[in-house]
Amino acid sequence: MAAIDKKTRRREDYPYILDYRTRWFDSAVNAYLMEYCSLYPPNSPQHPLVAHTSTNYYSSIAYPSVAEVGVRVAKLGKSSVTFELALFEKGVEGVKAVCDFVHVFVERSTGRPAKTGMAPELRKGLEQLYNGGEGLKSKSKL
Repeated sequence: MAAIDKKTRRREDYPYILDYRTRWFDSAVNAYLMEYCSLYPPNSPQHPLVAHTSTNYYSSIAYPSVAEVGVRVAKLGKSSVTFELALFEKGVEGVKAVCDFVHVFVERSTGRPAKTGMAPELRKGLEQLYNGGEGLKSKSKL
């Protein structure tokens, strides 16, 4: 079948369909925001917008390896935060990739950064990552 014809494929053309959640670096950030910052992005009064992301890849991870994502805050502003995330292969030394990821927190009602900055509980949770993670307990979620 020609590539142009494949563009018209439908779900019904495939006998096996798997619900599959995509995972990116922001999945680790969002998990932290929900667990430690009292933020639920789909309906919180303030929500994060991605302003910038870049990734340096150093080595690959092959299926079916388990990946571990390290999260830290590199910079904490009034309404923005710069995360640094590192990708590791479980049980293997050496970083596989490092991502810089900037969120700007905006008011849901206006789409603009809050004049007073991010909500206090959000800032408190982000400060934990900025200050080395004191009091945090990492949880593994596959």
